[in-house]
Amino acid sequence: MNMLRDYSRLPSFINERINDYVSNLIDQEDNGKNLVLGAKPNQGDIILQSNDYLSLAHNPMIIDAHVQSLLANKQTAFMSNVFLQNDGLDKNVEANLAEFTGFQTCTIAPSGWIANIGLLQTICDSDTNVYIDFFAHMSLWEGARITGANIHPFMHNNVRHLKRTIKRNGPGIVLVDSIYSTIGTIAPLVDIVATAKELGCAVVVDESHSLGTHGTHGAGLLEALNLTHQVDFMTASLAKTFAYRAGAVWCNNATGKVVPYVSFPSIFSSAMMTCELDRINATLDVIKQSDQTRDKLQSNSSKVIKGLKSIGFNIRSESQIIGLETAEKTNTRKVRDFFEHEGIFGSVFCTPATPDNKNILRLSLNSSLNDSEINRILSVADEAYHHPDLYFV
Repeated sequence: MNMLRDYSRLPSFINERINDYVSNLIDQEDNGKNLVLGAKPNQGDIILQSNDYLSLAHNPMIIDAHVQSLLANKQTAFMSNVFLQNDGLDKNVEANLAEFTGFQTCTIAPSGWIANIGLLQTICDSDTNVYIDFFAHMSLWEGARITGANIHPFMHNNVRHLKRTIKRNGPGIVLVDSIYSTIGTIAPLVDIVATAKELGCAVVVDESHSLGTHGTHGAGLLEALNLTHQVDFMTASLAKTFAYRAGAVWCNNATGKVVPYVSFPSIFSSAMMTCELDRINATLDVIKQSDQTRDKLQSNSSKVIKGLKSIGFNIRSESQIIGLETAEKTNTRKVRDFFEHEGIFGSVFCTPATPDNKNILRLSLNSSLNDSEINRILSVADEAYHHPDLYFV
């Protein structure tokens, strides 16, 4: 008698790994969900989870440009970006983004993750020293890791530690965010760039959370600080202020010419569609005209930060991103549930986005918040801060 064998079971070495993930990441106290998954918002709740800082996702001019491009039946090639580098193809969006920021070239990527991974694959190898801020985005860490580079972390925003580390190990590439996505701090870019150049290093600045919100007409922090021409590379996710899923690499050197032919994520990912590029171009036009909206965002951020500090919170933020530090998992769950019960929805950051037991409830502010909503946020935060069952670092 032939017996059918059960081939559906995973090998033990995989099964053990997956079971470990399930045990650590799927919390039974959250009804079998990950810590980042709380309740669903109701109408009237205040949603502070989105990176759409200028509230452009539903802008009618941007949507109309996207729809009109779709209806125009423009030719779209579903193929790798590597085949689409001829001069005859439409490179207007990349040229416009380069001119906007003041860099020599810009290369569009399907995401900010792909932009960072692809750039670092192009400029790093196993002989390269990489100096990376401890809080830098995971895409920068991963990009350095997969190249086999010699990774040297330095303490967050600590230029003296960066300088000592470079002197000890030699020239390399310095990787920083302009605004850090967990706690909203701003990098001391003037001092970091000066230190890097003094010691023979190249500089990569990820402006994902400052492009569109800072600088002249939103051109970014490097532009605002007059640093554009001193920085070798800039990257950004356009899934933040641009409110769409894309990324880009800006260069002040010949690297921009070769990224499409060296970057594996670029070669082996499909190119952006014409309608997507038209949408990004339209978004850029709106961002340039949004000075009042940027002022409102900065005003909202200042009010919330000042209010939270007056309550007693240890707020390190200098931007529209505010991290309430909630430590370990149980307390984080309680804090999350308290805020959500009161109609305030932030984003929980936990491993692998933060170290173990250093969780954060992140509040991403936007320009659409009014004074009544800000007062409501601060009122709920005040109740949480003084609640006997909750604590904040």
